[in-house]
Amino acid sequence: MIFVMDGGAKDSGEPAKERASRARPERALISIVAPCYNEGEAIGPFMTVLEPILDKMTFDYELLFVDDGSTDATRVQLEKLVEENPRVKAIFFSRNFGKEAALTAGLDHAAGDAVIVIDTDLQDPPELILDFVEKWREGSDVVYGKREERAADTMAKRLTAEGFYRLFNRISAVKIPENTGDFRLMDRRVIEAIKALPERSRFMKGLFAWAGFSAVAVPYSRPERAAGTSKFNLWKLWNFALDGIISFSTAPLRIWSYIGAVVALFSFLYASLVIIRTLMTGVDVPGYASLIVLILFFGGVQMISIGVLGEYLARLFVEVKRRPIYVVDEVIGGDKAAS
Repeated sequence: MIFVMDGGAKDSGEPAKERASRARPERALISIVAPCYNEGEAIGPFMTVLEPILDKMTFDYELLFVDDGSTDATRVQLEKLVEENPRVKAIFFSRNFGKEAALTAGLDHAAGDAVIVIDTDLQDPPELILDFVEKWREGSDVVYGKREERAADTMAKRLTAEGFYRLFNRISAVKIPENTGDFRLMDRRVIEAIKALPERSRFMKGLFAWAGFSAVAVPYSRPERAAGTSKFNLWKLWNFALDGIISFSTAPLRIWSYIGAVVALFSFLYASLVIIRTLMTGVDVPGYASLIVLILFFGGVQMISIGVLGEYLARLFVEVKRRPIYVVDEVIGGDKAAS
């Protein structure tokens, strides 16, 4: 069962009059983008919940599924959906490019006045689409879901997620709302701003926040997956967090500059102490163990600092090659949008 928490939306701080003055089309087209990777078991339950909600809408809509090189029955399920529903469009990648690339493709192909990004595992409650559209019509350019309760996640996942958001917001000029994912609605002008960003190493949560515009949060309780399993393991989450930090902050480079300065200062002070002691008491023969420990310590510091530089250089290497973010194998469906 999905529980949407009370409490309403949290204002981004923009004056209400300015937001309310932004007119929205009376018969707006809403694009719903759903990235998929091996979600063959989840697509059926997802559509069972989503379609009755969309049928009650007073706007036109299209459903864009982006198959990120799935190896299960996802493609078969999407082809069946396209045959049954003219509002459905399916984009198939030539291979697995990652969720960030799938989100990018969805935004590139979306034609709506506003775009809603949602996962197919039903951990993003489709019921909130109504609230999202209502807040958008009131004038907010971005409406995002905020996870007020994450009982479905393990304690380790909750703690690491909270730690990442706090670290990211401390060292980056771009602030990401805590406990938010990709589940959100974005106005067309926000989408156009994001589409103008050419980088290949894409951390979409950061790009969404970087674009700015007026934003409001809708809190909810995150349920368990309806079907399938998560495609993110600990190693993938670590690399994902690393991409986010390096893409939006130069703090790691500055930190190691400060560490180098502190180590150099202590080395100078210790050298001065050794010289003074030698002049006063004679030649002192240092211990072999102490010498090895110091060599290993400073060697480790140097290797870590080189590793930090390597992370930034690796991303520069990827950017310079300017390869496409994704390759589309086939696009099917999308014959029309209907209410």
